[in-house]
Amino acid sequence: AGGFFGMRRFLVGVFFLACGIALLPFCAASTWAAASLVGSLSPDSIFALPASAWTLLSGFLLWLVIYFALPRPIRTYVLAHELTHALWASLMGAQVRRITLAKEGGSVVLSKSNILITLAPYFFPLYTVIVIIVHALLSLFYDTSDYEWVWLFLIGLTWAFHLTFTVSALLEHQTDILEYGRVFSLAFIYLINILEVGAWVVVVTPVRWEAFGLLLLQDSLTVWTWMFGLFF
Repeated sequence: AGGFFGMRRFLVGVFFLACGIALLPFCAASTWAAASLVGSLSPDSIFALPASAWTLLSGFLLWLVIYFALPRPIRTYVLAHELTHALWASLMGAQVRRITLAKEGGSVVLSKSNILITLAPYFFPLYTVIVIIVHALLSLFYDTSDYEWVWLFLIGLTWAFHLTFTVSALLEHQTDILEYGRVFSLAFIYLINILEVGAWVVVVTPVRWEAFGLLLLQDSLTVWTWMFGLFF
């Protein structure tokens, strides 16, 4: 029985390693597409960006100053991390049996897990989503148009919070990352986050979704064509 489970664990590891390697071209293509989106903005258009872009960016930059200049709110991140595990577990029908929080870290006991539940805290910006939901709910009852800049500022701030703590967490030993192998987990997390970067560029600039989608398709074909020529 031990030999069977050992072989099964080995095969599962090889499978996720292969999946992680297969994701690398998509990571490269997504990075290329996101960079192309930014590069498509001329210097004149960058300075002529709408106020929404500058508001979002100001929130992002303020958080960077806070993160590097002031004591870091570790507990706030740990809370978001474990709640994200619990949220995605609930969405996928799992039971949340216990959540433990501490300054050094936390844990959550679930009835089952999967890739999305395990890796969700690294690609799902919980506080940003909360800000968006609160704004959407208030918009149903009040005219929030005069305060759009506040919400955009908070979105930039919370999104930067997510990115900085995600990078910091990935630089440390994380059992979440080891569960499906470093190659697959890091490739998957990077891919989702870089797609989020491209999405935010579309939201706050004149670039259209169609342009981003076309760039993703073109760059994916370019990367796969290059790889095919390299190996064959």
